[in-house]
Amino acid sequence: MTTARDLTFIATDVTAGHSVPQGNLSLALAGAEAIDLLSADALTLDDERIVPGHHPTMADPLLEQAASSLVREAPYETIDDWLWRRGRALSTTYLAHLETEGLLRRERRGVSFRKDRIVLAESPERSAAAQRLASGEPVLAALAAAIEIVGAGRGEREGGGEGEGGAYDQVTSNAPSVDDNGIDTVLAAVNGALMELEAMRQRRAIEQAAFDNIWRGN
Repeated sequence: MTTARDLTFIATDVTAGHSVPQGNLSLALAGAEAIDLLSADALTLDDERIVPGHHPTMADPLLEQAASSLVREAPYETIDDWLWRRGRALSTTYLAHLETEGLLRRERRGVSFRKDRIVLAESPERSAAAQRLASGEPVLAALAAAIEIVGAGRGEREGGGEGEGGAYDQVTSNAPSVDDNGIDTVLAAVNGALMELEAMRQRRAIEQAAFDNIWRGN
């Protein structure tokens, strides 16, 4: 299991009222991959630039893909550039891999233009991700907090109603520091990218509202 896979399970496993925007999840997944590559000594950080190290063989194909995609020529790539480049539609890629492995399925909704409902299968991987989060492991907790998986109960799976608690209730926005080999630097970049993404959404909403007002003659 990798941090990115664990985060995908957690983000998919929350109740409907706590759904995570795919763009937010994609940025966080790219950050999770960078952290796993740091831990594997596949990269180091020079200030905010990603310096590739040796290229170990990764058991996880997506993490192997991430390692292979590192920019290996100076001046190298900043963490922020990595998040936006590697994170492009990354959540879709992870969900597709889990579906291929039989770890999730898509249920058709009654109205054709609505998105399919994603349902996770019961599996040791899903349970391990939930347990990692419930244990307060700081890296996963920090990434979950960054995409606002806070107080997201697992009522449907545990037999309760939405928002009735469960393993995910233990995540708080005050995730512990994980200052180890630059991990805090990566987490700070993830939070910065998420803030930038939200600002972009707000600008688009304002522009769209202004456009709509023009058409309405306001």
